[in-house]
Amino acid sequence: MFKFLLFVLLWRVLGNPFLAIVVFLVVLYIIDRRFVGLSPSIVKPFRRLSAIRRLRQQVLMNPNDVPGKHELARLLIERKKYAKAKELLMPLQDALDHSAEFWDDLGNALAHLGEQDAAEAALRNALSINPRVKYGASYLRLAALKAKSDPAAAIAHLESFRQIDTSSCEAYIQTAKLYVQLGRREDAARALAECGQIYRALPRYKKRQERKWALKAWWGRLTGAR
Repeated sequence: MFKFLLFVLLWRVLGNPFLAIVVFLVVLYIIDRRFVGLSPSIVKPFRRLSAIRRLRQQVLMNPNDVPGKHELARLLIERKKYAKAKELLMPLQDALDHSAEFWDDLGNALAHLGEQDAAEAALRNALSINPRVKYGASYLRLAALKAKSDPAAAIAHLESFRQIDTSSCEAYIQTAKLYVQLGRREDAARALAECGQIYRALPRYKKRQERKWALKAWWGRLTGAR
């Protein structure tokens, strides 16, 4: 109702329905970015592309710039350019052998390229160096790798992740999905309910980060965790 009244008000003020639609969408986007956080950032992709161009030039001028290559690969992973990221990361294994962040990035790229065994080895390397690397993200990646072949192992990885990041709603969503695969719908429903409880207890700034997952949990409870 509020959205409809806002659109009608803009139409009357601007006198043009098409212009009103454009302004209406802009207003909704600004409100969402400020208070909800479900819409993707418009600015972030441009900043990332600019950083990628800068780093490419940087490593071209200095082929021995290991940190620059690692950062470039990380940005390429964010852009889902996994093959290009792998090309940069593979030669850095000796130089960054003791970097948990490096092994997590390599495992992430390999996982998306379907190289499951190599991805699992890289992620386990990351966890052996630092079990809390990227707030436990490696556990989530391992859980995703094992979701179809070994759901029980995947749940164990998710439990490890939840012990590290107790405020992550995503872990509860992934756990619920795996419980459904195992036919354990009561456990799935319990995980979704726990997600709602965790979300309600979060501070405001953290709620904004977790809102997408909390909404998915709410929808899962509504639809019976299907």
